[in-house]
Amino acid sequence: MKAVFIVYNQALTERVAYMLEQLRIKGWTQFPLVYGQGTNGGEPRMGTHAWPEMNSSTLTIVEDDMVDLVLKYVDKLDHVNQENGLRAFVWNIDKMY
Repeated sequence: MKAVFIVYNQALTERVAYMLEQLRIKGWTQFPLVYGQGTNGGEPRMGTHAWPEMNSSTLTIVEDDMVDLVLKYVDKLDHVNQENGLRAFVWNIDKMY
């Protein structure tokens, strides 16, 4: 099993949810307000007067063989919406209860 953590501009929330639906991923957790700044020239997303935009994130746990497909969908969504910012991170899940 792998954890896929997807971080994105709030403007992409519905598109990320639709992506997971298309992939038939039923289990996920959304974090609606995430502060931060991307490393590739991203502007801060802090929900403040100076930096008003916000990020959201979604965490899902998938079978190993789904990871490349999820990342392919994330990459496609990012290319269509480059100005918004979208990243995915993957790590191992050793145990689950």
